[in-house]
Amino acid sequence: MFSAIANLHRAVFGSLQDALEDWLLGLVARLVFAAVLFFYFFNSAMTKIGDGTLGFLTITDGAYVQMFPKVMEAVTYDTSQIAFFPYTLIAYAGTYAEIVLPVLIIVGLFTRLAALGMIGFVFVQSYVDITGHGADETAIGAWFDRLSDSTILDQRALWVFLFIYLVIRGAGALSLDYLFTGKRQTSGAYSYQ
Repeated sequence: MFSAIANLHRAVFGSLQDALEDWLLGLVARLVFAAVLFFYFFNSAMTKIGDGTLGFLTITDGAYVQMFPKVMEAVTYDTSQIAFFPYTLIAYAGTYAEIVLPVLIIVGLFTRLAALGMIGFVFVQSYVDITGHGADETAIGAWFDRLSDSTILDQRALWVFLFIYLVIRGAGALSLDYLFTGKRQTSGAYSYQ
């Protein structure tokens, strides 16, 4: 009896997996990212660049305050006192990464690298929130407790899981990665998606 149920289970869900895994999961992961996180990162990046058509060429004081709160406090919020290396260089790189990496994930281009970059971004963001902005215990939260609403450990764990999926499995067949490489993603085989 158990063997028959196991065979039926394998047949149904194996067929479902074969029919959907090459295109659906990567697409859904990118759509969930677009729906839940894209505008979060996009709006955050927009607070770090200047106004107007060429505003993206200028990093505002807001970028430094968000990324280096203690450094800004030490120089009494005067960005002219901040060294180019490493702070200004990091401010530009972090701001442009916050714009470019989410777009790459949504369109499915260099998805694995973009998702890996976003994992690093989330870890740095969390570190700055805790050490620089003084996130309290409620915001930090704890794992394996009865609450699932902390901003850092709970929510960002789910973000990172989404990115890990994209790093390991790629964007799927409905992506620019697939279009440009023409490679079919197979289980256990590496592809450039």
